[in-house]
Amino acid sequence: MRELVLVLDFGGGYSHLIARRVRSLGVYCEVLPGIADVSRVREKAPKGIILAGAETCGADVAALQIPIHGAPEPGAFEPDVLRDFLYKTCVCSGDWQMAEYAERTVWELKEKIGDKKVLCALSGGVDSTVAAVMIHRAVGQQLTCIFVDHGLLRKNEAEDVERMCRETFQMNLIRVDAADRFLGRLAGVDDPERKRKIIGEEFIRVFEEEAKKIGAVDFLVQGTIYPDIIESGTEGTAVIKSHHNVGGLPDVVDFEEIIEPLRLLFKDEVRQVGECLGIPSALVWRQPFPGPGLAVRVIGEITEDKLAILREADAIFRAEIAASGLDREIGQYFAVLTNLRSVGVKDEVRTYDYTVGLRAVKTSDFMTADFARLPYEVLERVSGRIVGEVAGVGRVVYDVTNKPPATIEWE
Repeated sequence: MRELVLVLDFGGGYSHLIARRVRSLGVYCEVLPGIADVSRVREKAPKGIILAGAETCGADVAALQIPIHGAPEPGAFEPDVLRDFLYKTCVCSGDWQMAEYAERTVWELKEKIGDKKVLCALSGGVDSTVAAVMIHRAVGQQLTCIFVDHGLLRKNEAEDVERMCRETFQMNLIRVDAADRFLGRLAGVDDPERKRKIIGEEFIRVFEEEAKKIGAVDFLVQGTIYPDIIESGTEGTAVIKSHHNVGGLPDVVDFEEIIEPLRLLFKDEVRQVGECLGIPSALVWRQPFPGPGLAVRVIGEITEDKLAILREADAIFRAEIAASGLDREIGQYFAVLTNLRSVGVKDEVRTYDYTVGLRAVKTSDFMTADFARLPYEVLERVSGRIVGEVAGVGRVVYDVTNKPPATIEWE
């Protein structure tokens, strides 16, 4: 059993950051609400407990108290402070290493799955790709990847995903064209939580239908990661947003079990595991893309016309960031089509077109993020191209809000 240090969250919003710092020092760490039952804490047998945001608490194991109110104290997250607590006070050995995690998880998956069949919910993003490769490494051709083209993908996304699976990894792949189905169910829906719930349910139903076509399938694999679990809400914590593969799941699914090999990992740890598995760097460091796709980057009701506008604007933004050599410096960057129209002038004619928002953030764990300080010349070039080349856009704005208080995505 691996060593464990727990962070008990008593408020302040930085517990996940503490956990990520602990993991970066080689010790596995989980976050539990401060109101967690004592018996549950004891069952996990932690070597140490970090009390985040607490004024008082007693523990029968090594404990570190970090009172946080509004912002972390300057010395609270210092590596030396945490390192001394972990290795001197808790006497940890530092057994949390991604190469070992990848190897052990592949072995555990092989033992668990045996000779049964597996479906993987493949979106083509970093998380689902790493999960699929991990399962494929464990059981080979027993895995069938289901790629649902829900009509909410980025420009050329579907073709890129199919090529990656078939040519790079030689996986069994079924591509399902379900754009009409998804867009039909999303028609008239403007609430972001409803969008996520609808998409989550449709995903599962599509997988169930495809599973029946290919025969009995015992397991469904998803690329759920630890921030998904935290943000979808746990006992004693608020729901920030429902992730389509966590809070968006319906209560009943026609599979023996859902396997989530990455659910313990933060985003940067997923990338490390991907590299350990031999996935090409260009794929490991690909831009993150939400499971609900462009549905949560189109504000308000989703239409084909809006999606077409957003695809072009987003492609321009990503191309210019890459051309400027900033793509590896920024954690995530994308365009959002707002539901706001404003007056403008094109070719001496009055226009009343949409406003596109640009979002770029720097982050190590995707639980907190700072907006990226993009050079003005880059923003000017992106804005000029989008307004000049994308019909229906009359204005471009740049989001300068950190996470928290904002989330990285707009919906």
